[in-house]
Amino acid sequence: MLVEPLDNKNECVGFYCEGQIVKEPPSFTETWSYHPAFKSDSEYAYLYCKDDINKFCPELYKKDWKYVNEHMKAYFKSFIAAKINLDHNCIFDMIPHEFLIEYYEVKTQIVSHILSNFPKPKDYDYLVALSEVLWDIKSRPLNVDTTSLTEKKHIQKYNDLSPYVKYDIFGTKTGRLSTQPKSFPILQLDKTHRSILHPTNDWFVELDYNGAEVRTFLALAGVEQPEIDIHQWNADHIYNGSKDREEAKLSFLAWLYGETKNEKAEDIYNKQKVIKEYWDGNKITTFYGMEIPADSKHAVNYLIQSTFAQLSLRQMIKVFDFLRSRKSYIAFTVHDNIVIDLAQEDKKDLKEIIDIYSNTDLGKFKVNLKAGTNYGELKKF
Repeated sequence: MLVEPLDNKNECVGFYCEGQIVKEPPSFTETWSYHPAFKSDSEYAYLYCKDDINKFCPELYKKDWKYVNEHMKAYFKSFIAAKINLDHNCIFDMIPHEFLIEYYEVKTQIVSHILSNFPKPKDYDYLVALSEVLWDIKSRPLNVDTTSLTEKKHIQKYNDLSPYVKYDIFGTKTGRLSTQPKSFPILQLDKTHRSILHPTNDWFVELDYNGAEVRTFLALAGVEQPEIDIHQWNADHIYNGSKDREEAKLSFLAWLYGETKNEKAEDIYNKQKVIKEYWDGNKITTFYGMEIPADSKHAVNYLIQSTFAQLSLRQMIKVFDFLRSRKSYIAFTVHDNIVIDLAQEDKKDLKEIIDIYSNTDLGKFKVNLKAGTNYGELKKF
């Protein structure tokens, strides 16, 4: 049954369904995007088309959709002009129900068109699970404290921002997450300003893979993961100790992503064999089946970045599932790490959390752990 939530906040409960506004959604729903009130067998059109709904409106509804869309935008502009905080108010309390019914009737018809004309993605279950994690993250406000800042312009900037992190699943071609326009800019946050973020519980704990992209390629080459630092391992096994860790790291990455020659590295990492397996000359097909157009210059970069992006997000889902019954939760993710807002009572579970995060589809990856009482002062353990 076609259903749309009237608001994307957990405390704002209301749904459009068959010309009516109801408090409870039906057991099976077809809708635009994930909502925690829907059952596990619901169908989400956004995960089918992976793009903006405006691009998929059938000709029959274009005129109606333009009309209701423009009016909905006008309402939101009026809220902004009136300085109404949409994070703290339910949208359906501020918009006439007659218009909401008109708007969502058109939207559900577009949703129906998408679900009828697009094939279900092979990784649909993964996308639903990821949507659930990202919903949980965006529903929890960051604890922002600007007292550590000295410049008024920075204090004002962060005080004016919404404290919610809202990710976009399909914001990049490689599968890395990006943030939505009105999200707290966690991915672009100045490192010198990270101390403004404090845990809601007791600690921030950051889990970060050691040499993530290098380990990803090593796994694709079929080589067992070393337990020590990957760049030191390369210094020992490729350069035979002739370079220190940092020199070895730079030389190796120049070979991996460039055209420099290194017979020892090729013997271990089988670069040409891996490229041939995952790149057909026009596109790469990753370990997880994601297809990305790529020329020879970008093939290795796209392969590694895309494979690791999905690998790390799948591990984040596993950690999220483990934390369901606990007070601790995932506060946010930044590219190749996750940051957990850890309650003292869950400290005993850290070893198991690390084990979950390290045991990936491509083998056991070494995980670095940092912790602290604010995001800017995390210390390595």
